[in-house]
This record gives sequence, C-alpha cells and structure tokens, in this order.
Amino acid sequence: MTTANSRVRRRRGMVGLAAALPLTFILGAGAVAAAPQSTNEGNHGKPAALEARAKEIIKVKGRQFKDLNGNGELDVYEDWRKPVEARVADLVGQMTLEEKAGLMLIDTVNASCDPATGKFGTVPETAHDYIGQQQMHRFIFRNVVDSAERDECQPSGGGFGTNVRVTPGEAATFMNDIQELSEATRLGIPVLYKSNARNHIDPQARAGINEASGAFSAFPKEAGIAAAALGEQAEATGEAIDGDMSVVDEFADVMGDEWSSIGLRGMYGYMADLSTEPRWYRTHETFTEDADLGANIMGQLVESLQGEVGKDGNSLSAETDVALTMKHFPGGGPQELGLDPHYAFGKAQVYPGDAFGYHLKPFEAAIEAGVSSIMPYYGVPVDVTYEGVDYDEVGMAFSDQIVNGLLRDQMGFDGYVNSDTGIINDRAWGLEDATVPERVAAAINGGTDTLSGFHEVKTITDLVDAKLVTEERVDLAAERLLAAERLLAPMFEMGLFEDPYVDPAVATATVGSDENREVALDLQRKSTVLLQNQEIDGDSLLPLDGGETVYVLGNVDAEEVAASGYEVIDGNDPAEQRTAADADVALISMTARNVNTGAYASNDPATGLNPEHNNPSAIEGSEGLDGQSPYGAADVCVIDSGDECTDNGLRFGGSFPWEASTLDFTGMKDAESWEVTPSLDAVQQVMTEVGAENTVLDIYFRQPFVLDEASGLRDAGAILANFGNTTAALMDVVSGEFNPQGRMPFALAGTREAILQQNSDTPGYDETDDGALFPYGFGLSYNK
Repeated sequence: MTTANSRVRRRRGMVGLAAALPLTFILGAGAVAAAPQSTNEGNHGKPAALEARAKEIIKVKGRQFKDLNGNGELDVYEDWRKPVEARVADLVGQMTLEEKAGLMLIDTVNASCDPATGKFGTVPETAHDYIGQQQMHRFIFRNVVDSAERDECQPSGGGFGTNVRVTPGEAATFMNDIQELSEATRLGIPVLYKSNARNHIDPQARAGINEASGAFSAFPKEAGIAAAALGEQAEATGEAIDGDMSVVDEFADVMGDEWSSIGLRGMYGYMADLSTEPRWYRTHETFTEDADLGANIMGQLVESLQGEVGKDGNSLSAETDVALTMKHFPGGGPQELGLDPHYAFGKAQVYPGDAFGYHLKPFEAAIEAGVSSIMPYYGVPVDVTYEGVDYDEVGMAFSDQIVNGLLRDQMGFDGYVNSDTGIINDRAWGLEDATVPERVAAAINGGTDTLSGFHEVKTITDLVDAKLVTEERVDLAAERLLAAERLLAPMFEMGLFEDPYVDPAVATATVGSDENREVALDLQRKSTVLLQNQEIDGDSLLPLDGGETVYVLGNVDAEEVAASGYEVIDGNDPAEQRTAADADVALISMTARNVNTGAYASNDPATGLNPEHNNPSAIEGSEGLDGQSPYGAADVCVIDSGDECTDNGLRFGGSFPWEASTLDFTGMKDAESWEVTPSLDAVQQVMTEVGAENTVLDIYFRQPFVLDEASGLRDAGAILANFGNTTAALMDVVSGEFNPQGRMPFALAGTREAILQQNSDTPGYDETDDGALFPYGFGLSYNK
C-alpha cells in the first residue's frame, strides 16, 4: 500500500465559488462575495469519457459530446472543453425556476425489490416523483450493501427504512438506473448520491447515523483510525502528538475505491466534531478530542478522497473518488450534558470552557484542503460570544451569523452548505413556531444551499411567486446564478455530466476485495491500544507464550483463538462444562451498549414526563427547556398536545437522557438503558476463577467509558482498548505476532465525578478533581 508521501496523486479540481444565497427572503440577509474565475478547462483540457443511455451522443469537429437537452446542437454546458463557470452559466440560463429550486433539495432514495420479479436493486416509485416532479438531483443512499443471504423480497421502506439489502453489483446497477432516469429529464442533469459512513466495524450501526459495513471492507471506527495514526507517529518519533497521516491515506484509498465503484460519489461525512464531551453518544463517529490531530485528519481525508488542491485552488475532478460534506459546523462535540440535538431535550450547545474557537480548527483544515461541502448541526448555541459576535440562539443551519458570517465571510468557505436531515419538518430548533415556508426561507437566508430530508419544490417556488424577496439587498438574478454554481460546479468538475455510470462487475470485484480487507485488518491491529500489562513473577502477561489454555468470553471467535495455537474453553457456549478455573488465561472482549430505549416516549408519564427525571438544560424562551421540567416537556407532542412526538424511541441512539452521565461500568450495570456485555457479574466471576492477574480484557470503547475502581476491571492483568476489531486482529496482538502500538485518541476518566465535572468543550480532564486515568496519547507496547 502506498502512502500519502509516496503515492502519485491524480490531479483533481474544483471551482471555488462565492458565498451567496440561492434566494433572498424577508426573514434574513447574508453577505455576498464575488466568484473567482476557474482556470480549469473542462476536464483539464482532455477529452472526457462519455456514456449516454437516455440521450444521444453528437459529434462536432471529430469530438463526441452528450446532447443532454436533446436539441441536436452542442450547447456550452454540454461542451466538456469549456471552463466550468461558462458551462454552469449556460445551464442556469436554460433552467426554469422549478429546476433551480430542485437543486436545493436532497432526500433518501433507497434501492427497492420488486416482489413480482424477485429482483433486488430496483428503482422505487419515490425516485420517479423526486426526479420527474420535484426536479431533484441529489439523493441519500441508506441500503445495507451485503452479499449475505437475504430476507424475502419486499419494496423499500423509504426514508430511513433500509429493509432491502443489495449486493455491490446490484447497488451499482441501481445507481446506473437512477442516473439514466435523471439523464432522461429535460436538461439531462445527473445525480450525486451521498451516504453516511460505511467502512467501519459497528455492532450498533443505525440508519441516519452510520450504515453497517456489510460487504465493504471493515476498518475500526473513526477513533481507531486516529489511534493508529498516533501509534504510527509514536513508532517513528517516540511521541504521539498529531498523528501520521499515511494511515488515514491508506484507509481513504480503500474507502474511496469501494464507494466510487458502486457510483457513490458523495458522503455525509466525515465528522470533524471533537470528542470533548464523553457523554455525547455520537463520540463513536468522531476521531479525537484533540483539535490538531482532528485538523490533520480532516485535511488528509479531503486530499485523499477529493484530490490535492491545484494551482487554481480546486480539489475536485473526474478522478475524485468521493466529494465530502464535512460535519457538523461549527463543531457538534460540546453538547450540554452530552444530550444530542436530534432530540428536543438536547438542543443546547454550550462552551463552559470558552473553547468555541478550538472546535473550528478541523473545519479550517478541511476548508484549506478544498472540502466540497459543509453541514451545520441542529444544535442551538447558548450564551456564545466569539470574537465580538453574540450568536443568536437558533439552530446552526438557520443562523446567518454562523453560516454566512463565520463560515463564509470569516473562514473563507466557498463551497455549498448542506443542511442536516430534517431541519425543516422535525428539528427546526429556534423556529419551532414558524411555518414550513418560513423555516425554508430562514434556512436559505441563513446561508444553507441544500435542504436535507426535504422534497417539496413547490414550497420554494411559492415563496418566490409570493415575492417574499428583499430585492433592495441584492440582485436576485445574480444570487440565483451564484447558488447554482455552488450546487452544479462539483457535478461538472467530477465529470458526472459526461459519465455518471459504473460497471457492476467492477463493483463486485472491488467492494470487500481480499486486498482491501487486508488493509482494514492491518489498521485494526495498529489501532489496538495496550492500556495495561502487569508483570507476573517478573514477566508481563502479554504477549502469551503460546499453547496456553484460554477461556474466552464475549465477542471472541473461539475457533480463531484455537487456530492461533491455543486450547480453548468457550465461555460463550452454554454446553461448555468447564469453568475459567481450568484455564491458564481468560480472554474477555467486552463493551457496553444502549438497550430498552425504544420504550421512551416524550408524553409517557413513566419516561419522558417522569417527574423524577428533570432536564437541567435551559434555553431562554424555549418551551420545555427551563431547567426544571421533565425531558419530554420540550417535544412538540407535549407542547401542542399532539400525537407526533419527535423523540419517541430515541431512534438515533443514546441512553435515556437521565442516564447519559452513567459511563462507569458499575453504574451501567444497574442502569435501565445500558447493558454491559458480557455482564459485569460474569466478567467478575471469570476474573475470580482464573485470577485477575491472568485476565486479558479487550474493551470496545464506543464511548470513553469509565474503568471505575469498584468495577474491579482495573485489576486485570492486561487491558486492551479497541475501537472495532475482529478476533483475527486481536489474536495477532495477544499472541505477539503484532506489537501493539495504538495510542489513545481521547482521554479516559477514572470516576463518574470527573465526567460530571469536565467542561464539554475542552479536551481531557485537567479541570476535574480526579483528572484522567489514561491521558490522550497514552499507549504501551511490549518491552517498551
């Protein structure tokens, strides 16, 4: 595998465009900057690859072009030799208002299955509506891509429903069919498909948050990539500070090839948020608590997946693998009490350590690297003043101060802003009393270009027809042009107008190939952190000598342990009659996960309206968030006495909100919405039988869990931290075939008190009485 330093990069380009609003409504205003001219000439002056399925290919002076509007002539926007600015201007000049407004919409269109034919990967009816009637050309793909045996054929559930699994080849065929449907529209504008992260081992993957890896090569979670990067740096320099980015490049090389092979050319990610608040359940999607490491990773991801910035300042081209939408600006990590703004009870984003600027660093690096798009979060900044600006307490995607003022004017971002999903209908925090059209107008005025989870083009056109426009602020025609450039330019730069189609056979051969899986396995090994390795009679427990009798419990494959040369007692097998007392060593893979949360209902006296659990979060003027009301009091179904509750079932993840601070294993053992697996009782029993000093704990840190003293886990002879691994990778480390080198990408507290005392916006636990049990960058190796 080549590295960032040795690999010859494919040149890629992207037009840098001005910060401008698609439409200007009376609910707000934003700054406007001039659009710089691109020096690119089409696909860098070279003939583009062409494929047409619904339109004709025409020849002009011996060269081929797609006749996308079907007029038999070569229009400027169809001419791949022309500069992108000229192509965009020509296309926008031919578009109707409905077609322009449709560019601003993105929603889910999943592959379906036709019960009549039994064919998987078919186009659902929603696609015909979204493309043909709503004029949409951006979609989200949420199907699990998997080659395993499937359930009965049934139509796609749509939205977050991912009941239909497709193979890589079927996914590619589906993407091609969607592109053909879009090519058949009046102007032949192609589709840009996006997805949340897929290439990670995640036993609790959730649609709308991240997708299961399925057939894709499975790497550690994001924190594992960071741990491996720190470890590589420590191996080379003796210090784990801001990471070796060759690791990130290796990961992105595989991920980009696999995604692009099925036609998936956009991503909702990666998350540039910093894991400074351990209680936030989305820390499992973040890389690190450290802003410098986070900045390096974001910059490398943009360079590896989009391309290096050329002399013209562009980073997208036809050779771009995946165009990124970095999230969640201005940094979603510092959620008050760790509560998440997917839910009405978790709207508040706070900065008790006055570290607002610290969370901007990863975004600054992404912008410098030429990131295509940025997504603001749902959260409401509470009592935030930064560089003289008092920020309005309104959701980030609606905030002119955040998007236009900070992101565009101050930080210089000139790509497009893609809202998080559902800000219009479900999570319009700060605009709860506004109508849907008012929310749309506010989002657009706030600087948002694309509305995620929204598919009603008429809402936008009606606003224009009603003349809800402040014409004296800016010239409307110029505004529309600049917005269209931001949304169309990436699609031109990536060559989608010339050839958006992929080869299903290539997808089948690429996704999850043996070569790619070996790269993933290597990063699993490199991400493993050795936290503790006690000596027994002058010799450390790890690595094992070989030939020992090993008692296994938890997420460990007994057959793979046996294949590594050990006699195995399988503690996961109910039929196994032997106890850990018969073993030389116990190997326990454990973690904690959320359970029973589907029972939560905002208007339920036993959960959401339970007076024993009041929400201490408060936002002035926000109903139900007064610091004294139950958690469900902020939900619209309680405020308006309706039936539709936003937070029911806590479907996006997390514990019951009153148990968010319970990250210690002793506390999670007794919690309603946490489950330690294997149970803490079972783990403690095994440690007693075999001896704590002979116990190897392999802990999956989905969040920065607390190894509290009362749990007894600290007494284990060896403790490994993983961020998503396989038994194969674990055994390579345990056996000594691989010397552990990973370093912690975030600090671990040793007490619940430290969790309660820490500032949600600052890294580590220096401000707490107890400090950190294991600090950022910590990690051991054998004989080191």
